[in-house]
Amino acid sequence: MSLRINDVVPNFTAETDQGQITFHDWIGDSWAILFSHPKDFTPVCTTEFGAVAQLAAEWEKRGTKVIGVSVDSAEDHKKWKTDIEKVGGAAAGFPIIADEGLAVSKAFDMLPAEAYLPDGRTPADSATVRSVFIIGPDKQLKLSMTYPMTVGRNFAEVLRALDALQTSAKGVATPANWEVGQDVIIPPSVSDEDAKAKFGTFDAVLPYLRKTKMPA
Repeated sequence: MSLRINDVVPNFTAETDQGQITFHDWIGDSWAILFSHPKDFTPVCTTEFGAVAQLAAEWEKRGTKVIGVSVDSAEDHKKWKTDIEKVGGAAAGFPIIADEGLAVSKAFDMLPAEAYLPDGRTPADSATVRSVFIIGPDKQLKLSMTYPMTVGRNFAEVLRALDALQTSAKGVATPANWEVGQDVIIPPSVSDEDAKAKFGTFDAVLPYLRKTKMPA
């Protein structure tokens, strides 16, 4: 089953290096980011987990929980965190799901239903398990990104995308390359009269492109 924007994400119960969770209960009323990896103790993924650890204060500031998923055991995850913390220079306080049976990877459409892990597997056997899913408090998928194994994810962009999603939840849109504090876009569905009432002044760049100050 494919997973699309605004779909409610799959709920599941799984083991992590910090104990068992039920995903929707774990999310609670927070925003959440699920970031996935094809194997523990791999070079690119280790740097990525380190980057996530470094941003702990930023996730907390945005009311966002982060959780990893990798198709290895919880015990392997615990051992891997030693390397992650060495590379990232920060405590990896987030949980990592043990997806040895590939249930989560398949539920999130990262692997086909018939996929399995062969003996002596390499990361190439689960290469498509390299995605980021940003999920709202309503448990709906707000954004997803998938990367190849050779390209490290830019978590500054993940953070920027999260800011844009949380801002757009206030009834606006964000333009290309938007950063916090910059002007936002008034949706075309809002009339000029309603836009003035809601946002005050705005700049009509085009009849369908109106910019205004970022909502507080």
